Amino acid sequence: MVRKGTKKDIPALLALITELAIYEKSPNEVVVTKEILLSDGFGKDKIFDFFVYETKNGILGIALYYTKYSTWKGKCIYLEDIVVSQQHRQKGVGSKLFDAVLEVAKNKKVKRMEWQVLDWNEPAIKFYKKYNAILDEEWINGKFEFK
Repeated sequence: MVRKGTKKDIPALLALITELAIYEKSPNEVVVTKEILLSDGFGKDKIFDFFVYETKNGILGIALYYTKYSTWKGKCIYLEDIVVSQQHRQKGVGSKLFDAVLEVAKNKKVKRMEWQVLDWNEPAIKFYKKYNAILDEEWINGKFEFK
């Protein structure tokens, strides 16, 4: 079942984030800790929300999202990541998590929901195409990283 993430889900959230980093060939990039996730997800300056997909076998996947603002559109939802444990992919877990975030976007009446996908991640690209998502190849992502 899909449900909102709670404080007790933070260890599973971090484990899946780490699994994603390994899959995306960046295992040393994860610097977030359980304490940071707890503060940012449940503290007084809460930044994100997340869903978990849980069965009797534990948490199989997560979807982490937050509200962002577009100067052109107004309030939007940004889906930071959907992560499904490798042995549970291709079983509908990602779809259920994605649908849960879509429902939040509809309920909040946002104008857009956004996310990124790596250009080599064919399974994810196929997944989003099933939803008739717009996959924009025009924009170049920019960022600064602070240590």
